[in-house]
Amino acid sequence: MTARKTHPMTSTLRLIVPTLAGLALVGAAAAAPPVAPAPAVKPNDAVPFAAHRAVYDLKLIRSQGARNIDSVRGRIVYDFTGSACEGYTLQFRQVSELESGEGGAVLSDLRSTTWEDAAASKFRFNSENILNDSPTQKVDGHADRASQSVSVTLSQPDNKEFKVPIGAVFPTEHMRRVIEAARAGKTILEFPVYDGSDNGEKVFNTLTVIGKAIAPGGKPPQDAAGKAPELAHMTRWPVTISYFEKQSEEKQQQGEQTPVYAISFELYENGISRALVLDYNDFTLAGEMTSLEMKKQKPCQ
Repeated sequence: MTARKTHPMTSTLRLIVPTLAGLALVGAAAAAPPVAPAPAVKPNDAVPFAAHRAVYDLKLIRSQGARNIDSVRGRIVYDFTGSACEGYTLQFRQVSELESGEGGAVLSDLRSTTWEDAAASKFRFNSENILNDSPTQKVDGHADRASQSVSVTLSQPDNKEFKVPIGAVFPTEHMRRVIEAARAGKTILEFPVYDGSDNGEKVFNTLTVIGKAIAPGGKPPQDAAGKAPELAHMTRWPVTISYFEKQSEEKQQQGEQTPVYAISFELYENGISRALVLDYNDFTLAGEMTSLEMKKQKPCQ
């Protein structure tokens, strides 16, 4: 699952998600400089991502913050298509209803469509966030990678052009690097990610912790993933990705930084994710895969 982040209590919802096993590493890792960018990806070298449509039902598993969260229910629909030759399209929707003792129910509906080429050089994004049936924010734009920087052009919420660091990666490239690192036996990855979320202007530093591989046949899933023959012979890894606001050098030197958001999941070699855990600091949600549809892909010519 490409990572975007969503918080049902705010108007700046982010697309896909901890209690994080690796969170103790964050203090030292968050202050480290970003990893230098890898060479541009060639389509033939790309991870063979599977085209699929997955549905995850959300439920509250922990309320640990200052807010009194009584219940959360919702659903994520994750529709991923494309190939290394035509690029990858993600249609994502997350609907969440949150109830608290303070302000009643809040219904959030986040919809997003993105496209990214296999060379990780072009990225298009469009998202809309609706709270209690009222649109709160739209973001629309595209990003293009050159030799020295990444240029971003926004048409919404405002017309704006700016640059983000050359080391920033886009969401599908993010997952490709995680899978390749997992295959190589690496356990820690760090680099900034640009996914066009929030107001389209933020770059988040990320820390990815990769756990021990789960071999095919090990710990058989009890959800929809366990019924998919395409996944039966694939290795998967427990993964946690923590997202951090960019800080000044002065603040970095003050010590440990708390992630603004994190997601844990089991990641298959073809990019399919199951067993989501979404940590919003104030509360934590679990996402169970209730439906998985494998789609046909056109082979590259």
